Amino acid sequence: MAIDVPGQVSTSLASSVTLVSPASPKVGAVLEANFEELLEDPRVSASTVVEYISSRAKTTSSVYIYDLAEQVGFGTLTKIWSKAQDGTAPVVDLQTRAGAGLSLVGRLSEGTSSDTANGAVLTAFTSPQGLSLMAPALSYLPPATASSRLVIQVPNITPAGETYTLSPTLANFATVLPILPENIVVLASATSQETVHFTQLSYQLSASHVIHIFDHFSSSREVGHATLPLPEKDYGNISVAEAIQRAGYSSFDYVGDAEAHTVVLALNGPLAVAAKAIANKSRRGFAVVSVNVLRPWDEAALRSVLPVTVTTVHVLDDVPNATTKGPLFIDVFSTLLDSINPPTVHSHRITPSQTQVYISQKDSFKKFLATLVPEVEDPVPAIMKKLMFFSTPSTTLSNLPLLVEGALSTSRTLSSRLSIDHDVFSKRGGITASRILLAPRSALGSEDFPIPLVLPYDAQTSGEVDFLAIMDQTILKTHSVLKYAKPCSTILIVTTWTAEELFSNLPVQVTRLIVERELRPFIINVTDVAEKLTSAIGQVQDVISNIVAYLAFMRMYLGAAATEENVLTLAIGSYGETVEGVELIKLNSQTWDALEEVLFIEAPAEEKPVELKEFEFNAIAVETDEGDTVVNGARLGSWHDAAKHLLFPTIFAPPTEFTDEEFPQHPSLRPELPERTFLVTCTVNRRLTPKEYDRNVFHLEFNTSGTGLKYAIGEALGVHGWNDNQEVTDFCEWYGVDPNRLITIPVPGSEDKHHTRTVFQALQQQIDLFGRPPKSFYTDLAAYATSQADKYSLQFIGSAEGSSTFKKLSEKDTVTFADVLKLYSSARPGIEVLCELVGDIKPRHYSIASAQSVVGDRVDLLVVTVDWATPSGSPRYGQCTRYLAGLQIGQKVTVSIKPSVMKLPSNDTQPLIMAGLGTGAAPFRAFLQHKALLQSQGKAIGPVYYYFGSRHQSQEYLYGEEIEAFILDGIITRAGLAFSRDGPPGLKKVYIQHKMLEDAQDLARMLKHDQGVFYLCGPTWPVPDMYEALCGALEKYQGMSKDQAGEYLEGLKEEERYVLEVY
Repeated sequence: MAIDVPGQVSTSLASSVTLVSPASPKVGAVLEANFEELLEDPRVSASTVVEYISSRAKTTSSVYIYDLAEQVGFGTLTKIWSKAQDGTAPVVDLQTRAGAGLSLVGRLSEGTSSDTANGAVLTAFTSPQGLSLMAPALSYLPPATASSRLVIQVPNITPAGETYTLSPTLANFATVLPILPENIVVLASATSQETVHFTQLSYQLSASHVIHIFDHFSSSREVGHATLPLPEKDYGNISVAEAIQRAGYSSFDYVGDAEAHTVVLALNGPLAVAAKAIANKSRRGFAVVSVNVLRPWDEAALRSVLPVTVTTVHVLDDVPNATTKGPLFIDVFSTLLDSINPPTVHSHRITPSQTQVYISQKDSFKKFLATLVPEVEDPVPAIMKKLMFFSTPSTTLSNLPLLVEGALSTSRTLSSRLSIDHDVFSKRGGITASRILLAPRSALGSEDFPIPLVLPYDAQTSGEVDFLAIMDQTILKTHSVLKYAKPCSTILIVTTWTAEELFSNLPVQVTRLIVERELRPFIINVTDVAEKLTSAIGQVQDVISNIVAYLAFMRMYLGAAATEENVLTLAIGSYGETVEGVELIKLNSQTWDALEEVLFIEAPAEEKPVELKEFEFNAIAVETDEGDTVVNGARLGSWHDAAKHLLFPTIFAPPTEFTDEEFPQHPSLRPELPERTFLVTCTVNRRLTPKEYDRNVFHLEFNTSGTGLKYAIGEALGVHGWNDNQEVTDFCEWYGVDPNRLITIPVPGSEDKHHTRTVFQALQQQIDLFGRPPKSFYTDLAAYATSQADKYSLQFIGSAEGSSTFKKLSEKDTVTFADVLKLYSSARPGIEVLCELVGDIKPRHYSIASAQSVVGDRVDLLVVTVDWATPSGSPRYGQCTRYLAGLQIGQKVTVSIKPSVMKLPSNDTQPLIMAGLGTGAAPFRAFLQHKALLQSQGKAIGPVYYYFGSRHQSQEYLYGEEIEAFILDGIITRAGLAFSRDGPPGLKKVYIQHKMLEDAQDLARMLKHDQGVFYLCGPTWPVPDMYEALCGALEKYQGMSKDQAGEYLEGLKEEERYVLEVY
């Protein structure tokens, strides 16, 4: 039946459409395209381009993909490409744990000639949450060079709240920034164009490690943006500020009134883009500054970008909870403090829950800005049209939004953008929401305004959508989706129901909504139309069904301008006169007749409303060439499984066989915690070195019975140590605080949860009072100094000019938080504030020196006390080794397990080459225990070459009696023992690399022909010498050139047959 829409006329958004056959490009198509073609193709999202750039072998030598990145839909394509085509870099899968990043640091710290020759530009993909766990390891990064540096691509999207709704909050980053070393550049991009350019730039800043944070929440996942490549210039041999300028950007982007008196400053992201659009429209004394380069912080650039008229600066900071001071505020405050007429700087702490309000409630962010600057205007053009589609993954029409957007995007006068989100919690099988925004290209700024802020999933919406399509009828019975439709707008419902069945199936509140808003629902049974026109089933029928739905959309969208003839003409221009053997004229005619309006004249009689669910964005799906759907990083049999994967990302796995484990991991454990902890009991604390010896190396044993603690050979034990009792007592006395006073402080990692403890408990067990403070601590502390001298000194140390002073205090004097407080004693924040400024003690990890297959409910450690003296003669102690050295028998200790690269090969007969220096012997003791067990069971084991080095045999031959027994029993085939200080005076010292050279022929044979595995555990310094020793062995006895030997060892790294655990 014909549709007559009274009073509706064709608009400029509808009249200039030329149809094409748009389909989202497959993985293979992306690989076959060149870089310029990808940028020009609006069907390719910026996030896909980021993966493409980062995965090229000419860009990077290896891509390390952390699980948290793939769980937010980033990294899956890179994995597929690495297997599908030459020219891509090898991919390494990594699990995110506390200390994540140490493997990257180890790779870059090797300093081998092969790395220098071949280039070790490493790429890592992780999420903001993963970056927070990786950050402590980054402090050990060596200086970046053109051939040895790290680039971390961080898609800014994070599960937040109890429902794990995905959010663009960077709250996790608030704890990362203060501990990042100064040699790391931090870039933030928000638009598709910026994302592509900053990704390219991150690989061209050849003298820097780079962290690039980009908007994976909205703009970079959108379809509909064509971008331009970075201008071809030299970006490598200049400063970061100059490189940014050459790229056409600046460290700080200023938008708004050139003589503004009020400025809002935020890190570049969705909210900053929205604020800039509002400022550009509003003007009137208002401007916005977005921060593109967070590190290095350019104080001069910020001062220069602010006009002299500015009197007030509002800093928006993403923080984990309202009590955490934002690092961006600290940077801005310290920069503007010394200005001639400094503006007032206000801090606005944006918690994850507040971010969620801004992205889920219409105009909430604009209303917030209105509290800072009166009379802000709406930047969204009134002529912008909003389309929304709801479907399920099981429907054949899930690609309809892509077809629609692709057709509309070909208009020269029309800008179209598509965003696709998924909800795997609220409906079994999942539900998909697609949002399309259409605006004239002349509406400047609208092309970048974040879709979630224009058209949020607002539970209280009064209707914003001009056209709404429901492609699975079951959604209407379970979800509140019709409320998004604007009053008097049209709705397309693809359904098998008749008009009468629709009325009877709809929940009562949905029917009332249709009547109250005077909505015009149209129904069509696309399957029925397809079956009438073709006898084919399967894919052919699916194609026909999509064309029918597409034709129905075009007819409704064109409104009064639509006639059967002009819709047919447009469709033929795109698809030709036949589709899958069916004449398009018949398809169009059948569609025209099948589309039926359902009239709702009056609301139904009183009935009890059913509870309808809300759509929440909590999953990202990636389609593969094989037809698989990867949701939240997992190839899943059903989308319902994705909900489990999101809820329990570290423990969810497909159903497995029954386990007889006595203490299995409980599925209700909090999934966001990075590690599970156990309470174990100290049973042995025995010193191994003589008491008169200057190094205290000691052996610890812990009873794990009743805890469920299980560990694999080679894993590490995380020890959650406490501060020294007497030092805490002395500090409390000096600070003038009652150690028994109760204080309430945030639970680590929680936005709004606090716990109450005594001051002594907090300072002893949680707060890192005797750790080394970062530079930001000096700036933070300055605000509390009552002495001008102390205030200026602290500000100076925390500034760029004070870098050398900070370096001396940190590296030479090794001052602690407590020392700084004593040095500048007029700075005395309240104890709760002090706890927040200092932060929490981090667990320290030690290689486990036992095999659980041998020792049972026990875990052993080999530890050396870390102590030293400052230039002034004051003693210093490593916090955790001091804690461990003082353990009493029977004392309880909180521990956790950390995976390690030190793993035995699956084949017990593969040769093992183990090199341990000092306490680096710990994991090899576990290896040898396990090998001895296998031999006692009559199983064959391969040769074991054991190399150990220390200073004196009589004092530091660690586990010497056990090693000698292993030699006598044939577990150790060959032992190379190097005691560097035992030789005659004047002779060259002997190290383990010299012992390895004695066995060079055997080592070369085992590595080349026998699948041998080389392990090194201990300090970093001998790595280059051992690397050269192995290269030399391969050159001499396997006929390789130096370069070939280096390349061969590099290949062994990827096979996990050249394994380093160094520190």
